[in-house]
Amino acid sequence: MRGLKKQRRIQIIMAATAALTLSAGLIGYAMRDGINFFRPPSEIVDNPPPPTEVFRIGGLVEEGTLIRGGGETISFRVTDGGASIPVTYTGILPDLFGEGEGMVGTGRLVDGTFEATEILARHDETYMPAEVIEALEAQGVYRDPNAPES
Repeated sequence: MRGLKKQRRIQIIMAATAALTLSAGLIGYAMRDGINFFRPPSEIVDNPPPPTEVFRIGGLVEEGTLIRGGGETISFRVTDGGASIPVTYTGILPDLFGEGEGMVGTGRLVDGTFEATEILARHDETYMPAEVIEALEAQGVYRDPNAPES
């Protein structure tokens, strides 16, 4: 009787382990296309990703580079202070999007130009995405406007 209970527990533990492993594998497989890594312009210049990889880029829209083409096509350059990447986007931009403002875009790097499928801008006068702040701080460009003067 004792051996039967022990064998049953081992079978249950093995089945639970197999089920957890299978579900973790299925979750990973389902998310493989949904995970977009953030990269600042300096990292993209140093190590360009392949044209098939979808990722997010973020930084400041470089002053004097915003060009509104015919129709809904817009081009500009995004910078983190260390490097600058040209960006093209076809669509309607967020209301607070503009030169010198923070942005995050999703898309691919094709022939040295980031072709964005989505552009996000801050949603109020003081917000900037955490990834953009970190990239700008790493280049020594960003200073928190709420931080006390030193």
